[in-house]
Amino acid sequence: MRAVATNEYKLPDPGEGLTEAEIVSWHVAVGDTLKVNDIVCEIETAKSIVELPTPYAGTVAALLVAEGDTVAVGTPIIAVSDGADEPVAPPSGTAEPPPVEERAETGAELPPEAEAAPVATLVGYGPRERHSVRRRRRGTVSSPAPAPAAAPAPAAAPAPAAAPPAAVRTLAKPPVRKLAKDLGVDLRQVPPGDGGVVRRPDVEAYARQISTPTAPGSAAPTVVAAATASGGGDRETRIPMKGVRKATAEAMVASAFTAPHVTEWLTVDVTRSMELLERMRSDRALSEVKLSPLLLVVRAVCLALRRTPEMNASFDSERQEVVLKHDVNLGIAAATPRGLLVPVVRDADRRSMPDLAAEIGDVVRTARDGKTQPSDLAGGTFSITNVGVFGVDAGTPILVPGQTGILAVGAINRRPWVVDDDIVARWVTTLAVSFDHRVVDGEQGSRFLADVGRLLEDPASALAL
Repeated sequence: MRAVATNEYKLPDPGEGLTEAEIVSWHVAVGDTLKVNDIVCEIETAKSIVELPTPYAGTVAALLVAEGDTVAVGTPIIAVSDGADEPVAPPSGTAEPPPVEERAETGAELPPEAEAAPVATLVGYGPRERHSVRRRRRGTVSSPAPAPAAAPAPAAAPAPAAAPPAAVRTLAKPPVRKLAKDLGVDLRQVPPGDGGVVRRPDVEAYARQISTPTAPGSAAPTVVAAATASGGGDRETRIPMKGVRKATAEAMVASAFTAPHVTEWLTVDVTRSMELLERMRSDRALSEVKLSPLLLVVRAVCLALRRTPEMNASFDSERQEVVLKHDVNLGIAAATPRGLLVPVVRDADRRSMPDLAAEIGDVVRTARDGKTQPSDLAGGTFSITNVGVFGVDAGTPILVPGQTGILAVGAINRRPWVVDDDIVARWVTTLAVSFDHRVVDGEQGSRFLADVGRLLEDPASALAL
């Protein structure tokens, strides 16, 4: 019989200059049948979570990396055979054995000689056997052979056994998997609850258990999820910096220590904008889109950038040139479970109000769902961060690398305000703009911020621009 053809699918280049990705979750298990373009796993890059389709059809022979592993582009992550024979045995001696399906599900058996001397046959894990092992056809009857006498095994050799429980895929929901990853817990070691499913209390109980000091002479736990602070019972949790949080940290450090930041503040009476927003909400043409103060801020920013195009620019440090952008591709900072993402609304200055409102809603929702593609996070020319949604009055925003300006919008609330020498309650907010002082002088930054404030204070003034 011909040898089994096995293809190793290597982690492809996700683009945008990214060099590595984390395996978030496997959608397949050993023994599953695949068609070309079937989704096999989700990967998390420094910018987004992406579903990964397979270019191969056949049977899953082995999962070469475990969930939670971060691997470089070009690393083999899954082996797919042509489906003619038994799945390839997982590499021996690996710290993270890939999950396998129980043989009882298929009724397949391996000949005794194959079980007695398993060998690693994956490329990169040792020599490949020249013969293939085929499973017994269904319906055939074999004559029982006398069991050979058991030979004494070397003292260091492990006792032969079926697939260990740790090799079986653990059942747990994505939030539970994330909790285990954050606590540094190997999910396969957690005793499951009812129905064989690992839940949040199971992970938390196991984390407390492995953080308890072991008795003298006993084996120390292989994973430490929390440490007891000296002199007290307080505990700490260490969370690895990777994915979006790692990329954000690196980008913010690079931005803060590369571009000389200047931040200016302006407190604005936005009562007329809030009144306009209420009238827009009663407009049937806008009934299908979510209207928020952010929409009016975006419109004001786009109009103000016309008068101060230097704010819609970047600095080419190699050529020592200021690059003015002709399109306004607006980044909208969004807080997501994976960290801060800044998806881009392209051609924001040329969109109608209904289209702009729908697009803002779409990019923010997609980001929070973790489905933003890397290309949708690139190419921004100016950004807005709405810290007001957290009840914060204002803040000092840090520039997105490659951009010249960013506007922070504070909470909009009722405050005492002087109008015609009378103190009245008005809707007020605080705006803060940061800009790259290599590109923008104080005069240009001040003019831009004043324009945004004027447009929000008096929306009708937009007709004059």
